[in-house]
Amino acid sequence: MFKKLGESIKKRPAIGWILFAVVMVGVFLLGLLAASITERRAEIATLLNNKQIEIEGIESRNERWGINYPREYQTWLKTQDMDFSSKHMGNVPSDVLEARPSMVVMWAGYAFSREYTAPRGHMHAIEDIHNTLRTGTPGDGVDDMQPGTCWACKSPDVPRLMHEVGIEEFYKAKWSHWGSEVVNPIGCADCHDPQTMQLKITRPALVEAFERQGRDITKATQQEMRSLVCAQCHVEYYFKGDDKYLTFPWDNGSSVEEIEAYYDEIEFTDWTHSLSRAPMLKAQHPDYEIFNMGPHAKRGLSCADCHMPYRSEGGIKYSDHQVVSPLKNITSTCQTCHRDSEENLREYVYEYQDKVLEIRDRIEEVLPKVHIMAKIAWDNGATDQEMAQALKLIRQAQWRWDFSVASHGASFHAPVETQRMLAHSLDRSLQAQLELQKVFHDKGITDFQMPDISSKDKAQEYIGLDMKALKSAKEQWIKTVPPRWLKEAKENGRLLSNL
Repeated sequence: MFKKLGESIKKRPAIGWILFAVVMVGVFLLGLLAASITERRAEIATLLNNKQIEIEGIESRNERWGINYPREYQTWLKTQDMDFSSKHMGNVPSDVLEARPSMVVMWAGYAFSREYTAPRGHMHAIEDIHNTLRTGTPGDGVDDMQPGTCWACKSPDVPRLMHEVGIEEFYKAKWSHWGSEVVNPIGCADCHDPQTMQLKITRPALVEAFERQGRDITKATQQEMRSLVCAQCHVEYYFKGDDKYLTFPWDNGSSVEEIEAYYDEIEFTDWTHSLSRAPMLKAQHPDYEIFNMGPHAKRGLSCADCHMPYRSEGGIKYSDHQVVSPLKNITSTCQTCHRDSEENLREYVYEYQDKVLEIRDRIEEVLPKVHIMAKIAWDNGATDQEMAQALKLIRQAQWRWDFSVASHGASFHAPVETQRMLAHSLDRSLQAQLELQKVFHDKGITDFQMPDISSKDKAQEYIGLDMKALKSAKEQWIKTVPPRWLKEAKENGRLLSNL
């Protein structure tokens, strides 16, 4: 080959010059690449070797990390912003029950019927769990509604406390017991090793779930870790036993049917519906499970690729820690892979969401009526045996609906799987309706009227909630108890006093 090339060059010297130019350009580009890599490594080494302060142990105060890593910290601070709204989601405050009051009836007898708002950024985690009506007004002689486990995903103070008092002790304490301890919002120590800045799993439930499946989470790749640190919290879970031990129900697998089978095997129920008396399951936020069933995960992408895209500053490449919808900055998220316009990419997402939510909305018309029909049947003397099949279908229908809607990104993360789950939910809802119509026929129930649940207030009144009293008690509690917690935290150095 080289002999023929040499002969060609002798005949046509221009070929030699072209080859020389190509080689020189290639060498130049390789040199630039090598220099860039060397520069980046040097910058990273400089960052690690010239830290302003030494962070030891589990440092839950995010401001301390910000001294060493100002770029990441400044973008993390933006999680407090409430300036983005897409067609169906965003980071702005939103009363979901006001927009979809039928959910009040679907959650009758459960704390979610009191209040359910759209999620905001990580910096609001402590504020939001204080303020929600779902946590009630614990303390000062009032029984707690929730266990300490409810703090598990809200703060880097959680792994600190688990280390100090033990995992079991943390879970089984009352929620209010940790009020002055869990004070720093979701941040650096939740995901990073302070010495190396490598991603780190800090929540035992994820490690334990892997172990029960015969998997070693320490073998995860860096790309897998960029999703697993999110999976510490953005998953389905339940509180196991009297000690409320946080557990991921993945032993049979992580699909909606496999998790349901797990719950059925252990005869687990989150609550008994106050109208239909059905033994209900409440999905939490199975984002990781549903993401893994979608096209992006199957192509090797991680959560961070889209929600924490890389940014460059000088020779430094770092992740944007403003965890937010990719639609807020399509240029640095979607367009890194998809060669299409921002407008088209945004419309593709809306198209997926619209089609999924069309089925969701239909379920939210049918399933509340099914719960109400079940109540009417009970009120007219229906027996446990007559109601058994309808209650089973109600449990299955609402579980599939909830698994789909509790994961706020499901309609995009895995649109096909989410449509499948919702289709099965609608099917079971209609089957339950048919079963109840049989009971109505047997009991001679012909004259009944559906209540007016067209607004949140009407729906809450129908299911028996005294919202005026709940809100009044909560407002008084917010004025008195959380300020005392924060004052104590500052006095003890758990929360920086300048905040």
